[in-house]
Parts: sequence; C-alpha cells; structure tokens
Amino acid sequence: MEDIIKDWGYLALFLYSFGGGFVGLVVASVLSFTGTGDLNLYICMLVAGTSNFIGDQFLFYMARTNKKYAKETMKKYGRKVALAHLWMRKYGSPVVFIQKYIYGIKTLIPLAMGLTKYSFKKFTIYNAIAAALWAVVVGYASYILGEAILTYADEYKYYGVAIILLIVFTVSYYLRKI
Repeated sequence: MEDIIKDWGYLALFLYSFGGGFVGLVVASVLSFTGTGDLNLYICMLVAGTSNFIGDQFLFYMARTNKKYAKETMKKYGRKVALAHLWMRKYGSPVVFIQKYIYGIKTLIPLAMGLTKYSFKKFTIYNAIAAALWAVVVGYASYILGEAILTYADEYKYYGVAIILLIVFTVSYYLRKI
C-alpha cells in the first residue's frame, strides 16, 4: 500500500483536486503527518493548489468561449446557479475565495463568472490567491489535526461517519432552502 501511495499519491491528488479536491487534500495531509515519508505536506499543498487553480481556470475559460454548452450544463443546477449569481452580486470578487470551501457550488461559480463580462485577468489573480490560500488552510489544518484523526479514527469511526453525514445533510438542506 505504501508503494502505491509513494508512486501514485501526487498524481491521484492532482487529478482529484482538478474538480475540487477538499477530501483528497485532507487525506494527503493526514498521510503526510504519519511520517512514513510517502507524502510531503508542502508538495501535497502545492499539487492540490495548482490543480485546483487550473481546474477553475478551465471552467472559466470553457464558459467564456463556449457559452451555449456552459448554459446547457448549468440548466440542471437551476437553484445553485441562482445562488451563485446572487453571491456574485452581493459579494463580488471575494466569492472566488468563498466558493473554494463550499461543496456543490465550487464548480458553478467559475462557470457563472465565465458567462458574465468579468475580467479574465482579474479572475486569474483572485483564483491564484484563493487556490493557494485554500491549499495552505486545508493542508495545515488537516496536518495539525492528523494526530487526532489517526488516534481516534479506529475508536470512534462510527461517530465520525455520523458527524460527516450530519454535516452533509445540514449543508444540503441549507442550500435547498436558499
């Protein structure tokens, strides 16, 4: 198992982070805490942040150059798209930072911004800073909590599953309610 992580860990993290990557970065950061030398925290944060940046740039560019396809894709997510537009109006550019942490809206914000006349250069700058900040915050938090996660993972695994499900259902309910 350690050979698989050592050989393919960074590639898997890169591919997973292209479309979001929150869980992948958490797992990679916790694994880098173990001290086995399979994964390095700084490389994990660099890989995840870079991939996350490239993924959002791709979505923005795709929406900008192929508006018809982007609109067709976004039709399925009517309420979430409306929420994304509301946040863009209410918060402006900082929504690029906010969207990195919210599951279900993360891919829609770059698409929605690409459909508008929002500056590509401005989006690139905000996205680069947001991706770097996201990688550092999630990576370090997971690394620091790695000891607690690994210590209590076996003992309290059912509570952890219950807490994760509770968080997922609460966020889903909140997003539907809006």
